Amino acid sequence: MTLQRKKLPIGIQTFAKIREDDYYYVDKTALALKLIDTGTHYFLSRPRRFGKSLFLDTLAELFEGNESLFRGLQCHGRWDWTQRYPVIRLSFGAGRLSKAAGLQEHIQASLDDNAVRLNVSLEPPTQSPHLRFRQLIQQAHAQHGQRVVVLVDEYDKPILDNLTEPAIARQMRDGLRDLYSVIKDNDAHIRFAFLTGVSKFSKVSIFSGLNNLNDITIDASYSAICGYTDEDVDTVFAPELMDLDREEIRAWYNGYNWTGTSVYNPFDLLLLFDKREFRPYWFETGTPTFLIDVLAQRQPPSRPHLQQMVAICPRLLSSFDVDHIATEALLWQTGYLTIASQFQIGARTEVHADATPTCEVQASLNDSLLQPPVAVTCPPSGGISGQAVPPAAGAQPGGAAGAC
Repeated sequence: MTLQRKKLPIGIQTFAKIREDDYYYVDKTALALKLIDTGTHYFLSRPRRFGKSLFLDTLAELFEGNESLFRGLQCHGRWDWTQRYPVIRLSFGAGRLSKAAGLQEHIQASLDDNAVRLNVSLEPPTQSPHLRFRQLIQQAHAQHGQRVVVLVDEYDKPILDNLTEPAIARQMRDGLRDLYSVIKDNDAHIRFAFLTGVSKFSKVSIFSGLNNLNDITIDASYSAICGYTDEDVDTVFAPELMDLDREEIRAWYNGYNWTGTSVYNPFDLLLLFDKREFRPYWFETGTPTFLIDVLAQRQPPSRPHLQQMVAICPRLLSSFDVDHIATEALLWQTGYLTIASQFQIGARTEVHADATPTCEVQASLNDSLLQPPVAVTCPPSGGISGQAVPPAAGAQPGGAAGAC
């Protein structure tokens, strides 16, 4: 039997385009329904190019009731298509904002765009952005008779782009904190809120006014919410596997894990299927500039040191702020460390971090980010089982990465 090949959605973050133009699509709608059915306010951290923007766009289309796009998908018979919600979408993914005034202008323009789309009137931009955001939420609720859905993509990018300029980064952080605090204060007007980014800043900084978010970053139930699983590769992308070594695909690109199912980076796989050549596609285009800049300012850890970082307190991985960024947290949040397992030692929870989740990451760390360079030999197969494993011999709980 000849398998029917489809178009590869390389760089496409628009759910409607993927569905209407018959691109390959990995169905994440069951996970979307699970989020909606079990809670209202969520936060998700994932490295760049893992499909966060596409998932947010899928949520938007779902809440807006665009039923035709979901025919044949897991959610279709389980969603009330007669209900339509006003959706407010904010994104900080495009361009680089290097001044506080630029951030304010970007937010004001985004609020105006949403107001036009939702047919509501806002005060002129002379008013503070957080006050206009509050007005937008309340007016949209009143205009449409349904509580509002708030979707924020790359919530942290204005801060991350300025990490090597702490004074500017702090200004960005303070401006965004004022904006996001509106979400909690207007809970009565909000049906659902979902924020995504690369990093998770500590609650005492950007999230001090928004402490009702359910962080699903290392929730095993949502480990595969972004990225492709082995099953996805073997079913959805089965027509693309011809003449490619399946175990080599796994070794090169599978191994990212957030305490549940391990996944492939989507960007890597799509370019592999297009180019038919094994290369570090994600590293070449997805490595954030701020990571390279910050590591250049400090002594980067060596690969042997990273390999000793077996026991890490989960709190360290989210101890992230402009004035305090642990190198281990930085590498984990950008995708260069992954979680191999989570285990309990007395009353303390620790995670086992893997510094070499894939061949691509091994080569990229060694060649470009860490010192000293050492020879890298790719294993016969990649990925991790997600099962708990004991600390390596001689490792002390909370050791190399710091105690909880």
